[in-house]
Amino acid sequence: MSDLHLHLYPDPVLREICLPVLDFEADLATLAEHMLEIMYQAHGRGLAGPQVGVSRRIFVMDASWKEGVKAPVICINPEVLWMSDQMEYGEEGCLSIPDTPCRVQRPVEIDLRWVGSDGALSEARLTGVVARIVLHELDHLDGILCIDRHEAVS
Repeated sequence: MSDLHLHLYPDPVLREICLPVLDFEADLATLAEHMLEIMYQAHGRGLAGPQVGVSRRIFVMDASWKEGVKAPVICINPEVLWMSDQMEYGEEGCLSIPDTPCRVQRPVEIDLRWVGSDGALSEARLTGVVARIVLHELDHLDGILCIDRHEAVS
C-alpha cells in the first residue's frame, strides 16, 4: 500500500469504471487509512480509489477537517438511494486536476447507503457540501471528472 500516490489527469485510471469491493480483509482498512493520509496531505476533502490507482468502489472523505474537527468517513460500494429535485451550483476542485476549479450543478440533498471498512452497512441523508463531496467522489468511481460536468457562467 505504501506505493499509493495521487494520479493526475489525464492518467487513464481516472476514466475507469470501478468494480465493487468484494473482499473485506484487513488490507481494505489499510488502503482506506493510506487514502485518508494522502487526502489530508493534499489538503482535500475527498479521495476516490481511482485517484490512487485502485479501480474499486471506495472513497474517503472528511468535510469538516479544514474547520479543525477531523471526522473521516470511509465509503465502500456506495449507492445513492435518492436525490432531491432541488439543484445548486457550486465550485468544485479536484486533487487529480490541480488548479482547475469547476462550476458544477448538483442535487442539494441525497440519501446514501455504503459499507464501512469494518463491513457495517450505513445509510444517511446528506445535504449541502457533504452531499456535493459524495457526488463528486461517486463520479470518480464511474470514470467521470468534474471537468466533464463543468458549466461556464453565461
